[in-house]
Amino acid sequence: MRFADPRLDRIRAKVCARERLSRDEGLTLFETGDLLGLGWLADHVKTRLHGDRVHFVINRYINPTNVCVLSCRFCDFARKPGRPGAFEHSIEDVLGMIKDGVHEVHIVGGHHPEWPFEYYERLIGAIHTARPEVQIKAFTAAEIDYFWRRWKIEPKETLQRLKAAGLHALPGGGAEIFSRRVAKALAYTGKADPDRWCEIHGVAHSLGIPTNATMLFGHIETLAERVDHLLRLRTQQDASGGFLTFIPLVYQVGDTKLVPRQTPPTDALRTIAAARLLLDNFPHVEAYWVMLGEQTASIALHFGADDVNGTLEDERIAHMAKAESPVGLAREQLLRMIHDAGKTAVERDALYNVVRVWN
Repeated sequence: MRFADPRLDRIRAKVCARERLSRDEGLTLFETGDLLGLGWLADHVKTRLHGDRVHFVINRYINPTNVCVLSCRFCDFARKPGRPGAFEHSIEDVLGMIKDGVHEVHIVGGHHPEWPFEYYERLIGAIHTARPEVQIKAFTAAEIDYFWRRWKIEPKETLQRLKAAGLHALPGGGAEIFSRRVAKALAYTGKADPDRWCEIHGVAHSLGIPTNATMLFGHIETLAERVDHLLRLRTQQDASGGFLTFIPLVYQVGDTKLVPRQTPPTDALRTIAAARLLLDNFPHVEAYWVMLGEQTASIALHFGADDVNGTLEDERIAHMAKAESPVGLAREQLLRMIHDAGKTAVERDALYNVVRVWN
């Protein structure tokens, strides 16, 4: 491989020697004009880890409520109580959303001002009882932190109780971008800050609860702040070791309009590739088709991604921000997305146990 940017030659030498990249090298990954060279490096790492395999899951996305005490400037999902578009689901409503054949239930929602913690505990227990074959991935670190803020239940107790009720894993949301500057500008200082977010994931890992990690990008953050976010995740993984996958989330302009237009697909591909190269201790990097679109997600499978998430029936957070992707994909569409990239599709569960290999 001949790189158009000679700086990538030095990075290739470190990548091939399995040496960790520095912050300055991380900045190079975001600044280089050689996007194809960057993609080649990331694909090299992905192939070393997973061959030509790409993972997906048959899952159901559930938001119990979008009623939220926060007013984050980037969010089109949240509503105040009684406002148009606000919704609240009972436990019976949620149980009715889960159909046969689902391997994972993914649950996130607003920071409801009145629902007691026991509602969430009963919700997990009810799903586990009604659908014992389904793995439950529920509640971001921001939500776990809110349970402490609202009900004074420490994260360790919260997670122990949820695990006893049937929780299997935590999603990675609520991280946004690990920058105090951005948090202040976008008015999300009332939720878990970077230290708290990492602390809660560390507690989950210590209890045997694996988690995901995210980064919201393509708004007002700088490239240096993206690099610092990734390095902070890498440091936490060194310490606690329980992250399964990293999911870069493309900001959807929606009605919040922090920027005039969504960041281009090339930036999304660059971010996925940089993440695969910097996060040397993360097993998986995901191309989240809901926010990327099907075509970009398929291309991302050559830029370091080895996962496309799943069917995600009734996903609302991105689509309430006017994401143009379909609201849920059938297994056949996911298989086509993966096979069109020349990859082998591997159906998994929430914990990356293999359900079936689709050749």
